[in-house]
Amino acid sequence: MTPSLDFSATDAALGYLYQVRLALLLALQRRRRNECFTVYLETLDDVVFENSGSNIELLQLKHHCDRAASLTDASPDLWKSLRIWIEGRSDCSIPEDAQFYLITTSNIRIGSSASYLTSEYRNESEALKKLQMTAATSKNQTNVLSYKLFQGLSSDEKAALVRAITIIPNTPNIGEIEEGLRTEVRFIVKNNQLESFLERLEGWWYRRSIKQLINPNSSPILSEEIENQIDDLREQFKLDALPVDQDLIDKEIDPSIYEDRIFVQQVKLTGVRNARILAAVRDYYRAFEQRSRWIREDLLLVGDLDKYEKFLQEEWELYFYRVADEMGDSVSEEAKRKAAQEIYAWVEQTCYPIRDQVKHPSLTRGSFHILSDKLKVGWHPDFQQRLEQILEPQVLV
Repeated sequence: MTPSLDFSATDAALGYLYQVRLALLLALQRRRRNECFTVYLETLDDVVFENSGSNIELLQLKHHCDRAASLTDASPDLWKSLRIWIEGRSDCSIPEDAQFYLITTSNIRIGSSASYLTSEYRNESEALKKLQMTAATSKNQTNVLSYKLFQGLSSDEKAALVRAITIIPNTPNIGEIEEGLRTEVRFIVKNNQLESFLERLEGWWYRRSIKQLINPNSSPILSEEIENQIDDLREQFKLDALPVDQDLIDKEIDPSIYEDRIFVQQVKLTGVRNARILAAVRDYYRAFEQRSRWIREDLLLVGDLDKYEKFLQEEWELYFYRVADEMGDSVSEEAKRKAAQEIYAWVEQTCYPIRDQVKHPSLTRGSFHILSDKLKVGWHPDFQQRLEQILEPQVLV
């Protein structure tokens, strides 16, 4: 049986995601105009922009899946926004010179109060008449408090409120915003890198937005942060670089999932302590997932990865057999253990980037563990024979 959907919850969730995503698009548009600004989410309003040298801008964002929905004279979207702005001015939480924007995916009915508050067909006196008539005659119970607050304003206060409002209808919905985002970053990276770049920029923006939403008293998002993030990502998409994704670096790994893997058995043969085994699991996960992501996104070719692994294997061979030569033919188990730890320490301290600017050492270590998992490299001088003893019973079962 298919579970029923709570459409109100879905709409609310989409509304919050829409706020965050549209805020990014608006921020990128301001960046293109070389504006210096600060972004606040869910503070005085859904989104607040504070521009250097300009009045603060408060944005009410209204997302509807039904494009046919219309912003009428008695629309709750309109009157809820008015109530928020009136109350904010009344308790002085909103500055008197603040500018108000109602940004909606809905259409506007021609001749409605909202139609006279757009930037294209602005007629503030006509808008004010329509609002006053609606507040006096409408029977919409949802808007009762809003009507009362509006009617309680003086004539000058009503006029000042209307002057500060701009309504922007027919904005892209949450799915359509993506094309606008692509437009804003189109000239930052190559066309074949556009999706990968945008995915990482949005990922950073969502993480940064969540940080601000969790604690509204925390630092707002600065335009300099956005610029720095774009610059950093641009560097990662150059010919001698690849993006290293923070979500993979930050991922908490359950080591029990990898307990029976060959690369873990290889590390255990060296006799190192548990903390270094856990680090090996972490590095394996990072390298495996990051390399897979590069391949999926066509940022790295399979042939390039094969060449890289061949290079790592040749470097390992030089070190492994040098240690074996120094050890000689007839040695104790303790000497072999020390040799294994020396070789493994070399792996932990080595960084051979797959491209010159991919400097994260865990990707080199993890790539060695991937080769180790295929038994193409190892740390103990007798790793092949020892692993046959360990793994053969598992195969027989």
